[in-house]
Amino acid sequence: MTELLSETGRETMLAPLFEAGWTMVEGRDAITKTYQFDNFVEAFGFMTRAALWAEKWDHHPEWFNVYKTVEVTLSTHDAGGLSALDAKLARKMDQLAG
Repeated sequence: MTELLSETGRETMLAPLFEAGWTMVEGRDAITKTYQFDNFVEAFGFMTRAALWAEKWDHHPEWFNVYKTVEVTLSTHDAGGLSALDAKLARKMDQLAG
């Protein structure tokens, strides 16, 4: 089972994500970010690339897509909150959205 981030882990792993536009979800131990693309094809392409990494790492996002907007929420359900996997996938998604 994946472990929750420690306080030190939260400080070191989440701070750069907050600087990149991720925020905490109110009322739960999760992070969220909204990505805007030029069109639906770019948004769907991003989701496809992210899905390949999510599957590879067996860590799947909660997400919602309308046209050129993709809203992502990350939390490790079997750990009951944020884990290193969430930070890892968030960094990869930022890289893929580039």
